[in-house]
Amino acid sequence: MKRNDIIELLSVPENHPDALAVREKADALSRRRFDNKRLLLGQIGVECHGCPGKCAFCTFAEGVFVTPGATMDIPSVVETAIRFTGEGELFALFLMTMHDYDRPRLLKLIEAVRRAIPDTVNLVLNIGDTPEGDWKAYKEAGVFGAYHVLRLREGTDTKLDPVERKRTIAALRAAGLKWFYCCEPIGPEHTCEEMADAILLGNEFGCFQHAAMARVNFPGSPLAKFGEISKERLAQIVAVTALASEANPELRSIAVHEPDILSLRSGANSVYAEVGANLRNVNACTETGRGRGVADLNAMLSNAGWE
Repeated sequence: MKRNDIIELLSVPENHPDALAVREKADALSRRRFDNKRLLLGQIGVECHGCPGKCAFCTFAEGVFVTPGATMDIPSVVETAIRFTGEGELFALFLMTMHDYDRPRLLKLIEAVRRAIPDTVNLVLNIGDTPEGDWKAYKEAGVFGAYHVLRLREGTDTKLDPVERKRTIAALRAAGLKWFYCCEPIGPEHTCEEMADAILLGNEFGCFQHAAMARVNFPGSPLAKFGEISKERLAQIVAVTALASEANPELRSIAVHEPDILSLRSGANSVYAEVGANLRNVNACTETGRGRGVADLNAMLSNAGWE
């Protein structure tokens, strides 16, 4: 799908009948493409502290940091990983650090978690910008893939370098890792052109998973003045993402953040269970806040008709 086509589909008002038709078409496409199979993922936020990335949409940003600082020790992460994967439902377990993470400690953590969880569960990283050599080391330690994103208005709403973000994506792909990507974090102020470019980037580098994520405003957020998008708008963007990614041979799933049944009936077949720290949550233990559990999400996926 061409950029102008994506922009045109995103420009339709979210409650217009044409938007619903796009969502229905994307749902049918994804069910055929993914054989109507769900993909349930889990993430452990292993640490949180004031981050120099200063992302205006993140509770971890220096200057607006509102989440109690916390770092899980390795035994605690391993224990959580064992509990998280014990139900045999997860396709992958994600380990999320801060942008400026401790590389030697992460390698030890990867090795410990990989030994502890079933071979059937893939290990994925959600970390800061990283050179190719480190990605290769993580892959050798048992890492399957990585979530890394060039966010909407990167370098404007963040202090991070868009060129470095793309360089990291290229590096993890060169290291042989699967790439998990997302158009995020979407607010009402983002233009259809911006979203189209973000969606197309996933196809350019061959993402294993594409997704759309709505921004969640936290108390004191500099972006709260713009509000948040509706669930219908998020489902529409999910649908357009699915349609625009049809020609990506690497694609294996479409995810939605936060989990929502409208999007799971609009082209998404994947959601994330979460524990530990999370950038959308002022609670250091997101499972007691916005985070959803494995059983809850399995029920949502079933209700959406995903096997």
